[in-house]
Amino acid sequence: MPNLITDWRPEDPDFWEAKGKSIALRNLWISVPALLLAFIVWQLWSVATVYMPNVGFKYTPGQLMVLTALPALSGATLRIFYAFIVPVTGGRRWTVISTFSLLIPSIWLGIAIQDLSTPFYVMAIIALLCGFGCANFSSSMANIGYFFPPHKKGMATGTNAGLGNLGVSVIQFVTPFIISVSIFGALGGAPQHWVHGSLSKSLWLQNIGYVWVPFLVISIVAAYFGMNDLATAKASFSGQAIIFKRRDNWLLCLLYLGAFGSFIGFSAALPLLIKREFPLQDPLTYAFIGPLLGSIFRVVGGSLSDKISPAKITQWSFILIIVSVLSIMYWLPSGDGTGNFIGFLLSFLVLFVFVGLANGSIFAQVPVVFLKFHKKLSPQDHETALHNMRKESGTVLGFMGAIGAYGGFIIPQLNALSIQHTGSLTIAFSFFISYYVLCTIVNKWFYNRNKTSLSDLH
Repeated sequence: MPNLITDWRPEDPDFWEAKGKSIALRNLWISVPALLLAFIVWQLWSVATVYMPNVGFKYTPGQLMVLTALPALSGATLRIFYAFIVPVTGGRRWTVISTFSLLIPSIWLGIAIQDLSTPFYVMAIIALLCGFGCANFSSSMANIGYFFPPHKKGMATGTNAGLGNLGVSVIQFVTPFIISVSIFGALGGAPQHWVHGSLSKSLWLQNIGYVWVPFLVISIVAAYFGMNDLATAKASFSGQAIIFKRRDNWLLCLLYLGAFGSFIGFSAALPLLIKREFPLQDPLTYAFIGPLLGSIFRVVGGSLSDKISPAKITQWSFILIIVSVLSIMYWLPSGDGTGNFIGFLLSFLVLFVFVGLANGSIFAQVPVVFLKFHKKLSPQDHETALHNMRKESGTVLGFMGAIGAYGGFIIPQLNALSIQHTGSLTIAFSFFISYYVLCTIVNKWFYNRNKTSLSDLH
């Protein structure tokens, strides 16, 4: 089928069942692994920093925390641009280009991490380039949103984001295995050595970057030959900039920063938090479970939102996120107490569950909110309202992703500052709770009071 589709009417039931559904699902299932790999590249430093001191890198704990945070800082900023790029270049073309860009930090990290004399600034540049993986989220979500009718967007965006988010768990889960063997032989480079007491282990930290290169190449080829561009999704930057005048764009961004910002921020920070607060535990034995739950429940949140009010799911999610953070604080070590690792870990896992639900439901709120808005502007013209909702909501989804990604920088940095100045996480976690309370109030006042649901989109 042609790469560019000029006739695209997903709201037409006959068109959707005849050919729209199969095309949309094909693009979705090619997009998912590309986004999963993007998240893996984004989170390379969340695992690399755990092992680098063991093989002889002399970076300070603060520098290691910076390396975990820099990809989110650059990626969130790039997401602002990526949020608008799909209607200009086309989703297929941009998926190919953006996935190809992930090869740069993956290969460079594999080279640099083999040399203990690599200066910190070089590692920082590579970490900033890993932000390409972060940025891909905005363009991917905007692109997939264009393919589906409004009442299917919750499922589609939840699946794309939720399964893509699994990249965080994948990199944290597989790293102990991939660094323990010489996957590429002499081509991959010599091992590093970790001396731990009377034991000595050989580690191939370069595999953290190198192992994903073949999968990235496969994904690029699949996107090039299997995805489509939509002529109906074309728009200029200036035409999309209307979202900056929409109050709901900024309110939904505030909510998404609380939800997705928590998911990615705590995903990046959790291994180092476990290592600091409970030094007898192996961080990567447990850290992947939280992002895994968050990813799964993001899909659940999107699917549930297709059946009931997404604002209601968002409301209860934030309330239970607050309870989870209070529980985490309770189980942390304090004073002479050693804390309780099981209570700490279980509380974090519950946090990830409700963060995942909120991620899915907030994305599902976007078409609901914007269709209601445009129905007020064009009460007698349902088709115009649908068209404008579809055009603006795609851009809003991408821009929300940009704002939410800053949480990946904010949370590790606030944790580091709190520890540096007070010796504990209390100040940082108290700030997080205050923000979640704000999100709860905003969602209740502007969205949960209204009876609009996804049934209005049929």
